[in-house]
Amino acid sequence: MKMQREHPAPPRPATSAMLESVLHAAPVIPVVVIHDVAHAAPLARALVAGGIPAIEVTLRTPAALDAVRAMSDVEGAIVGVGTARRPQDLEAARKAGARFAVSPGSTPALLAAAADGALPWLPGAATASEAMALADAGFVYQKFFPAEAAGGVAALRSLHGPLPEVRFCATGGISAGNARAYLAAPNVACVGGSWLTPASLMDAGDWAAIEALARAAARLHA
Repeated sequence: MKMQREHPAPPRPATSAMLESVLHAAPVIPVVVIHDVAHAAPLARALVAGGIPAIEVTLRTPAALDAVRAMSDVEGAIVGVGTARRPQDLEAARKAGARFAVSPGSTPALLAAAADGALPWLPGAATASEAMALADAGFVYQKFFPAEAAGGVAALRSLHGPLPEVRFCATGGISAGNARAYLAAPNVACVGGSWLTPASLMDAGDWAAIEALARAAARLHA
C-alpha cells in the first residue's frame, strides 16, 4: 500500500516569534528594490530614523544580497529579503545577514526548507485554499498577495471569519492612500509597499524625504 507523504514540520516557535515581532514592528514594511548598493546603508538609516525598522529587500537585482549585508550593519534595522522563490534563496539570505524572508506564494520545497531552517519565513497566499494549507502547515502569519488584485480589504475581511487565527501582511497595490483601510481589517498585522522608497528619491540621495515618508507611514496606526 502506498504511504502518504507527511506534511513538513511546522515552523519552530522561535522563528514564529521573530516573525511576529517583525510584522508588529511598524504598520508598514517597505518593499525595496535596490540597484546600487551605495544606497543601502543611508536608506536603512533614513527608514529607521522615521520609525520603520523592518525592511524587505527584494531579490530582484544583483545588488540585493550586498544591500542586505550593508543594511544589517545599521543600528535598529531589521533587514529581510523578498521575492524568495527557491530554498537556496532562503539560505543565501540567511548567510547575508537577513533576519526574515518573504515569498509571493509557497511551494512544497520552500515549505520544507523553511521548516528545516532558522530563518523566519512569510509565505504568500491569495486564496482561502492557499491560506488554509499554510495554516495547516503551521504558518499563521502570511503575506496576502497581490492584495488589490486578489480582492483587497473586502477579501481579507471575508477570510477572517473562517480563518480567525491567520494574520496577514497585505502587499500589492498598497499605497499611502489605501494603507489605513487595510490596517483597519482585523486580520491585518501590517502592510507592505514600495511608496516609502521611490527610485527617484534614492537616485537623488534625498534621504530626508524618505525619512519623512517613513514618519508618515509609522503614524498610520494612530
